Amino acid sequence: MKLVLLSGGSGKRLWPLSNDVRSKQFLKLIKSQSSGPESMVQRMWRQLASTQCLDMTFISTSQSQVDLIDSQLGMNVPLILEPQKRDTFPAISLIASYLHSVKKFSLDEIITIMPVDSYVEDHFFQKLKQLEKVIEASGADLALMGVRPTYPSTKYGYIVPETPAPDGKKSSPFYQKVARFTEKPTEEQARKLLAKQALWNCGVFAFRLGYMLEEMDKRKLPTDYGQLMEKYSELPKISFDYEVVEKAKHVVVVPYDGEWKDLGTWNTLTEEMSDLSVGRVHIEESSNTHVINELDLPIVSIGVSDLVIAASPDGILVSAKEKSHVIKDIANDWSQRPMFEERRWGWYHVLQFQKMSEKVEVLTKRLHIHADKNLSYQYHHYRSEVWMVVEGEGDFVLNDRLFRIRPGDVLEIPVGAKHAIKAISDLDIIEVQMGSKLIEEDIVRLGMSWNDILEMVSE
Repeated sequence: MKLVLLSGGSGKRLWPLSNDVRSKQFLKLIKSQSSGPESMVQRMWRQLASTQCLDMTFISTSQSQVDLIDSQLGMNVPLILEPQKRDTFPAISLIASYLHSVKKFSLDEIITIMPVDSYVEDHFFQKLKQLEKVIEASGADLALMGVRPTYPSTKYGYIVPETPAPDGKKSSPFYQKVARFTEKPTEEQARKLLAKQALWNCGVFAFRLGYMLEEMDKRKLPTDYGQLMEKYSELPKISFDYEVVEKAKHVVVVPYDGEWKDLGTWNTLTEEMSDLSVGRVHIEESSNTHVINELDLPIVSIGVSDLVIAASPDGILVSAKEKSHVIKDIANDWSQRPMFEERRWGWYHVLQFQKMSEKVEVLTKRLHIHADKNLSYQYHHYRSEVWMVVEGEGDFVLNDRLFRIRPGDVLEIPVGAKHAIKAISDLDIIEVQMGSKLIEEDIVRLGMSWNDILEMVSE
């Protein structure tokens, strides 16, 4: 069996810390087995390692998240890249075409799909491994994982089995046939669903690779990875659940009894945080209040209850925990560029953006490059840059010439000039970009590793 983790979306319900680049699964806020907090994707990867699942695992993601995955998991993670975000049906179609035409997997290979940010216990993955045998034993088109509900939730979709477990017992059969699906019911409807022993739909499903390729063929989609990449922007933005799962003729479900959470809102995420506060925070006489501060300014919380306060360069949120999910509807209307991004080499924080006369834009950033990390050897078509070294020491390459840099050095990088930098110790740099089009995509990379870059340097 091959396992593919879906890493997409922007997690707007966790604004202002999550955005189109740093999605919710990368926020290092949840408690871990080590001394410091970890992100959802780091927790998932650690669990996959402990249950011997890493060798069969891929991550499906967009190019904008590659640096974050490299930074948090390492640079050897097998990735399947989407050219753009288009919901789960296009993403899974691309996965199937990649595994078929690039990896050359058999049509009988069992493919299991699940979200990268599921919060589960380790034994969830032992149950997950059963999906391969379930597909083979049942002959089903799809096998799903269903979570045994602990309360009548109105936030989740439900999987309704054809027949309850024998005698109404909670002990699960190996699998059950699925009668229908119900999306986000009212509380009264949810209580009736629980009486029918319905299960929460946790977004985990397995299928034979050949089945998905047949579904693509029915929709006249190319099964070749390269051809599908070219047509990807034309694919409908629709979920896999609506387009395939709910139309499938033979679907079975494997019940799971254990902890499962969707940490998609501040209300649920704060339940798993290791500390009440992060950053420059002072909490006084406050109960059930979490404060996360990524700004240099202090935040003080006095005499409040049941709040989440989150501050980042993108904005500030103050919300009652039970109402924190409403931020998604508000933030969806905002299209501003992310002001903070974590990269494989460190991070940057946008300090100021200005549009001047004659279509000239000016962007000021603070860059932090971790010791022994480097930026790629690159040049830009539309902008010049000036770097001022504030702290740390490093090596700087400009047009194939190598220089040692220290605090106080000012580095001028004209349009089209090739440049790279490596931190010997942690580097802090103030960068000023000036040009007609200041976008992250204006980068032409010539080399990634420092060893490759040094081979281009003049003696």
